[in-house]
Amino acid sequence: MSQLSLAATSSANLAEEIILNCWYEIKNNHLIQTNLLPKANHGVASVAFGCDFSAAKLLNLVEFLSQHGFSNLSICCYQPTETLLPAWCLYSDSQKPLSPLLLQAFSAEQGYQLVQLTNPANVNEAGLLLMDMDSTAITIECIDEIARLADVYDDVAAVTAQAMAGQLDFTQSLNQRVAKLAGIDVALINELKLNLPLMPGITELCQYLKAHNWHLAIASGGFVPFAEHVQSLIGLDEVHANTLEFKDNRLTGNVTGTIVDAEQKARVLEQIQQRLGLDNRQTVAMGDGANDLKMMAKAGLGVAVHGKPKVVEQADTAINEGSLLQVAYLLAIPLDYTL
Repeated sequence: MSQLSLAATSSANLAEEIILNCWYEIKNNHLIQTNLLPKANHGVASVAFGCDFSAAKLLNLVEFLSQHGFSNLSICCYQPTETLLPAWCLYSDSQKPLSPLLLQAFSAEQGYQLVQLTNPANVNEAGLLLMDMDSTAITIECIDEIARLADVYDDVAAVTAQAMAGQLDFTQSLNQRVAKLAGIDVALINELKLNLPLMPGITELCQYLKAHNWHLAIASGGFVPFAEHVQSLIGLDEVHANTLEFKDNRLTGNVTGTIVDAEQKARVLEQIQQRLGLDNRQTVAMGDGANDLKMMAKAGLGVAVHGKPKVVEQADTAINEGSLLQVAYLLAIPLDYTL
């Protein structure tokens, strides 16, 4: 078995010094190669990503985890795709995860991202990714942009912010905001629809998951025309969103049909999971707002995407900056996934 002294390693990129996808025990500041393959359904996996890790950064991370009770650590460096930097997974078999806000505060000071997972999904098995649309799959809130066209942006955006922070009932706030959009011409809706800015990395993430036979869907408190266009752009299997009412090619200010609120998003996840016959572990939900929390709680893994503090705190894990392709780090850890 090979070993590497972290104290004697000066390389700025420690990944160049070890074997990818191999596990090492950490003993006395040495990495000792082992045949260990941790079980996915036991223990906690701490995943650090977003920079080239030096030995000093890694030792600092080990010290942080040790201070919070994570002992007998083993470690593995892996790279889900060639376009992502290698990530480091530190495995402990004896702890519950720390608060995502604590992990975020520590790792932000260190210049990388750090998440913790229990019983993670396996990208090599069939799975489901169900995501929010506004400020998740795309960078904007569509209802706010429609409001710009009606010259009521400030009023609508303020209500949107309160709803996403969980300060207002979603259905009530949706009806309140849509009522202010009465009279908007369908041509302007179509123009906005054709210029939706995708969240960086969402196309690559969907391509990655599709290559592994995952089912991809949106459950959005936004609107059908935009969700269907996003579906065509990134190859989604299905979308669930709210239906705007039109009369004489203008918005009436009403929403028709079932409102896709927090409860409905959770129901959609459960319905798709049952239809596909998936184990709950193989379901992933991601979003940014308070109305995504029930969906994320229902999933095997809930991922906050550039989320509000309340969402980050309550989610299983979070992507706080950078490309959404980084979700691949959470699904491709080299673990033993057998029961």
